[in-house]
Amino acid sequence: MTSLALVIEPDELEPHLGNPELLIVDLCKSSLYMQFHIPGAVYLDYSKIIRVEKRVMGLLPDISTLNQVLSSIGFKDSHHIVAYDDEGGGKACRLLWTLAACGHQNLSLLNGGFLAWVKDKHPVSSDIPSIIPTKTHLEYQNENVIADRDYILSQLGNTDIKLLDTRTTEEFNGIKRLAKKAGHIPGATNLDWMVTMDQQNNLRFRPENELRKMLAERDITPDKEIIVYCQSHHRSAHTWIMLKSLGYEKVRGYHGSWSDWGNHPDTPVEQ
Repeated sequence: MTSLALVIEPDELEPHLGNPELLIVDLCKSSLYMQFHIPGAVYLDYSKIIRVEKRVMGLLPDISTLNQVLSSIGFKDSHHIVAYDDEGGGKACRLLWTLAACGHQNLSLLNGGFLAWVKDKHPVSSDIPSIIPTKTHLEYQNENVIADRDYILSQLGNTDIKLLDTRTTEEFNGIKRLAKKAGHIPGATNLDWMVTMDQQNNLRFRPENELRKMLAERDITPDKEIIVYCQSHHRSAHTWIMLKSLGYEKVRGYHGSWSDWGNHPDTPVEQ
């Protein structure tokens, strides 16, 4: 199978439909999937790939739970995974980030997701593919993909690391509070994930030159390690994929994100 890039267009995916080396994963609303989806795509409920612990959302699931979920959709180590959703890519990117944290490298996001697929008049199906469950034995092994509270606390003030907050400006500035504390992690800069989407081009990423300009204006440069976060590492997973697709090599995602930081009694906050 021809190698697929981290971010692919519908035109690039369609010729590979039916390829047994490809596993297309649909993270749209279940009602939409039942109505129609990309031919051969298997459905995955987003809630099954995140863990909630009290007020903290979006934690990595226990590895045994993740393996059970992946086994149920027929995942194999040899598969190239293509993920998509109906919201611009946040859910799909969270799946891809989770797999990257397990060391799986053959990953692609469908740029623009199901909206772009349909608007570009690619085929859809209502047939539910039969799935043969597999035996999956992944482990979280790629620590360079994951950030947690302790790691960030240990790196505050390190000029070689940049924190990129992908929430809204109101959340970042503490005007809108979604945790016990309002504001942002000290030293973080803000880039709302919605700004990186092209609303006029079916929620695809904006052109590369525009994205690079946005990042450069915020001193988010490829020589630094970038830690992305939002409220639960849903929106920021989308930014993680964006940065990796632009060639940024050192990018971590903070699972739990502000729901973890903003609800902890001993974390510093800026507004």
